[in-house]
Amino acid sequence: MPKIAVLQMTSGIDAEANFDTIAAAAGEAAGEGAKVLFTPEMALLLDRNRKRAGQWITSERPSELIERLAQLASDLEIDICMGSAPVAGSDDKYANRTFYLSASGAPPVTYDKIHMFDVELSTGETWRESSAYQAGDEVVTLEDTPVGRLGLTICYDMRFPALFETLGQRKCDAIAIPAAFTRPTGKAHWHVLLRARAIEASAFVIAAAQVGKHEDGRETYGHSLVVDPWGEVLLDMGGDQPGLAFCDIDLGRITEVRAQVPSLANRRKIPN
Repeated sequence: MPKIAVLQMTSGIDAEANFDTIAAAAGEAAGEGAKVLFTPEMALLLDRNRKRAGQWITSERPSELIERLAQLASDLEIDICMGSAPVAGSDDKYANRTFYLSASGAPPVTYDKIHMFDVELSTGETWRESSAYQAGDEVVTLEDTPVGRLGLTICYDMRFPALFETLGQRKCDAIAIPAAFTRPTGKAHWHVLLRARAIEASAFVIAAAQVGKHEDGRETYGHSLVVDPWGEVLLDMGGDQPGLAFCDIDLGRITEVRAQVPSLANRRKIPN
């Protein structure tokens, strides 16, 4: 029964300070016997000022910090699922990219967020992720992690059941959903969507989240969650403070749930 660590953060505009937070959490997590540390979306840099953020994204610093995190994972003998970081992409746009860094020293496995958050909220907030970020086009899973077969997604992806149906058909044991959810949408939909995704895929959902008021002025919902394949919430870190929490993952629970509700096995193609 592997133990995982979940880091809830209030990331800011100083990437080195964010790195230090992740590094300290990795050390504590390894000391407590955790096999994987999960961090939120935009863990290394959360900055809505695109000119200021762009200067960092297009420099050498993102790759340098990822290399340092990879070395840290190796030194501490703990996998780090670095929720995401903004990196230079293609077509003069950036990518919102997850990095899975293995304690074995293997090359990082990456996933680029597929679904872009373009919305005008009733609060007056406007987000146009697609104006700066290029959408990914590949579903990514990892074999043989400490939590079994792991599927990678990011935040807004959770609203698209077809992606999670694919991850379920690939028999993922766990799905990472790092996030920086807004407060209004978080209050309305966060818990119900994450529980639904876990139930649909018959898999654990591990959602490390950003929380609180950030240096760039945004506010995020928090409530980092771990949900089991039955939809039971095993961990909820609340919506007030950053911090580190632990959860044991009973992989045997997956077999039990899939035997009780064999929806993946019973799936049929729906005619048009």
